[in-house]
Amino acid sequence: MTRAETEEIPGTERIFEGDQSEILLLPHPTDSPNDPLNWSWKRRYWQAFLVCYYTGLTAATANDAGSTAEPVLNELGITYAIYNDAAGVLFAGIGYFAPFIAALATLYGRRIGYLVSMILGLIGSIWFAKVKGIGDTIGNQLFIGMSESGAETIVQLSLIDIFYSHRIGTALAIYILATSIGTYLGPLVGGYIAGGPLGWRWVPWLNAILYATSFIIFYFGLEETYFDRERYLQYYATDTPGVVIKGEKDAETTAEKTLAEKTSTDNEDAEKKAGVNETTGPPEPLVQRGKDPRVKKTYWESIALITPASNLRGWGTKQYFQRLIQGMRVFAFPAVIYSGLQWGAQDAWLSFYLTTMDDLWYDEPWNYSNYGVALMNVPCVIGAVIGCMYAGPLSDWFCLWMAKKNNGIKEAEYRLWLGLANMIISPAGLLLFGIGSDRGWPWPPPYIGLALIGFGWGCSGDIAMAYLVDCYPDMVIEGMVGVAVINNTLGMTFTFACSPFIAAVGTTNSYIIIAVLQFFFAGLTIPMIKWGKRIRKWTAPSYRRFLEIRDGLNRH
Repeated sequence: MTRAETEEIPGTERIFEGDQSEILLLPHPTDSPNDPLNWSWKRRYWQAFLVCYYTGLTAATANDAGSTAEPVLNELGITYAIYNDAAGVLFAGIGYFAPFIAALATLYGRRIGYLVSMILGLIGSIWFAKVKGIGDTIGNQLFIGMSESGAETIVQLSLIDIFYSHRIGTALAIYILATSIGTYLGPLVGGYIAGGPLGWRWVPWLNAILYATSFIIFYFGLEETYFDRERYLQYYATDTPGVVIKGEKDAETTAEKTLAEKTSTDNEDAEKKAGVNETTGPPEPLVQRGKDPRVKKTYWESIALITPASNLRGWGTKQYFQRLIQGMRVFAFPAVIYSGLQWGAQDAWLSFYLTTMDDLWYDEPWNYSNYGVALMNVPCVIGAVIGCMYAGPLSDWFCLWMAKKNNGIKEAEYRLWLGLANMIISPAGLLLFGIGSDRGWPWPPPYIGLALIGFGWGCSGDIAMAYLVDCYPDMVIEGMVGVAVINNTLGMTFTFACSPFIAAVGTTNSYIIIAVLQFFFAGLTIPMIKWGKRIRKWTAPSYRRFLEIRDGLNRH
């Protein structure tokens, strides 16, 4: 396959050169000191830690309300159905606020999205701590849900800003792991607090303290990772070698060395290119902001509250709403639908097994306390960690291995082969836990079931998102918005239906039905493996048109 053919189909790319011991760096690093791919590994991993911490925090606060259910219901005299409705509203907040915060991050920089979402989380947590009735119980969850929407859109974009494509599976595995830890350990910690002397209101008060503290840390510690690489390469970049890794040499080391070699000539190049740009047409958006991207940002510039996109015009109000409308086009891409269904199914089943824990495990034959039910999240975490390692580093290695066998060409569908295991593992986990809970099985079958469910959570999320990134690498945040909308719509629908459905058909039958549904959703991997490349080729013109419209909005 020629280079032209690999560029024609998104998701088909050459990642090996020569004797297939040299990995191409994709995207190509520039010679700018402001390119996140040129940052030191310490600097990049600190940013990755911060955004993954944010992911875990928002996931924990979005899920720890369940740990307060029993004392809240007893104190306020409301039904568990109201708590389920509040959880459904939370999913709506996550999914339907995602387009708004994503558009904010693409036009005004990543940082503003994180800071806004933390303010929303702070408001929701304080409201939760002061809850007095049904309206408060539901309303605060809307704000907490909106605070998590950034974790389902901006974080993936931030990670892709600082990692090369051959490591994206590992980067997203860390993200999914952070989501899993927050999702499962949030209720665990919340259960201990709610059942202790401090009382349940200290669960949201602790969340509020964490949001307030994190806001300060993020304001001064999180750097902006937005960098218009394509525009820089068009107007400023010099011809630079060093875009491959030879043998075991790290991509980061190569990029840093290349940058160091070019630093001494930057000023001369700047003068020459300034003259050329006057003739051929200056990169107006970059020049009008008074910032030369070849000059390293100061600390205060790197933590500016707003970093305008290079094509922003005025306040960008019109562009903001145009991007919201343009973003709806992602639902025409089958890979977005596939990824949303894979990840959304995990949120849907989450409502079922958390509800089952609260409904059955406090009673005979287990008679668990708040602490006992909270500890049931531990096997989920263990399973999720294994699933993330399987679908992250292992899938990255598997894709490289397959690419070597394919003359250095990587196909996006290579990653999907590892997802086939989830057709068996996740449904088996649902059946073990659901039937075991209904029939009073002793340890360990229900706990093994929870571990298998956790594995499915980590595996499905990582593979689905990494596949979408592989398919359409320049449409990341818009694709993640589509996934968030589908994901949380499924979660919301099944959460509203969960309790009535279990009451109507029984616990055992409920879990048999959702296990079959999980088998079906996971089984969609088979047609994607078979026809995925054909679909990518079919959608290539739409993809390129999408990028042209998005990047050209009011540019001239």
